[in-house]
Parts: sequence; C-alpha cells; structure tokens
Amino acid sequence: MSGYTLGEFEELVLLMVAAQHDEAYGVSILEGLEQELERKVNISAVHVVLKRMEEKGFVKSRYGGITEDRGGRRKKFYVITAIGKRMLDEQHALRNNIYKRIPKISFG
Repeated sequence: MSGYTLGEFEELVLLMVAAQHDEAYGVSILEGLEQELERKVNISAVHVVLKRMEEKGFVKSRYGGITEDRGGRRKKFYVITAIGKRMLDEQHALRNNIYKRIPKISFG
C-alpha cells in the first residue's frame, strides 16, 4: 500500500469525485454526498478535503469559464488522478478482504 492513507470522509469525497468524473466541483460533491449519506455535510469540510487530496496528488483541478449566474466567479472542477484511483482500489481491496473474513453468522 502507498504511504498515504484515506480517512472515511476523504474516501467518500474521492469516490464522489471519481463518480462525477470531469463534472465534480464543490457544490456537486456536497449535494452528491448529502444524497447518498442522507445527512447534511459542511461545504468547508469538502473544500478542505479537496485541497488536501490535491496536495497528495489524488485529484487535480481546473477552472471552468466565468458565468453570470455565479456573479462572474468560476467553478473549480476536480478529476481523480491515477494515484487517486489506485488509492481507491487499495481501499476497496482492503475492505473486501476484511469483509470476507466475517464468518457466516445467523441472527435468526
């Protein structure tokens, strides 16, 4: 496994970036997470995680065009990198390996 690890919220944000591919930006990630988690998420937490993951090389960003409906501000779009995808694959494999160790338990 690589030298970096992902916390639960980081993993969820990275999964949402990957799921939204080239259309992921702060608010779309927030809305996607809130829909999946069925609870409120803090937009600042999303931005902090995105910045941290960009520094680690898990995502890269680009700015979209200036739009009037955003008051002349540009959206910052995120896309997962090869390193980020590899990290998700490692997390998925780790979780599956542990899950497979759970014995067949009957609660009935």
